[in-house]
Amino acid sequence: MGEIVVLCATDGAESAEGIARALVEARLAACVNIVPGVESVYRWKGDVCREPECLLLVKTRAENFEAVRREIRRLHTYEVPEIAALPITAGDGDYLAWLGEAAAPLDPPC
Repeated sequence: MGEIVVLCATDGAESAEGIARALVEARLAACVNIVPGVESVYRWKGDVCREPECLLLVKTRAENFEAVRREIRRLHTYEVPEIAALPITAGDGDYLAWLGEAAAPLDPPC
């Protein structure tokens, strides 16, 4: 199906940690990097704003995108959070295999 990286900026470390942990615990993501110290400049409701943020790099399967998007929207503090997916077009085979396995739902018991 393919692997993706979802970008998501948050208002700080606490929010970033909560979203990252929820995504990995639910097996919606194999790994989430939290990049602190990001400064974002953006236009919001007619004003140009500058705010410190943490950036999440969510590594997951393309088939998980909608579930990842819903979970981020549920947990995020922003009215309109950044949720943008980028395809992984190449990567180390062992890493991509791990990513696919770690972000796959567990098989239901028989």
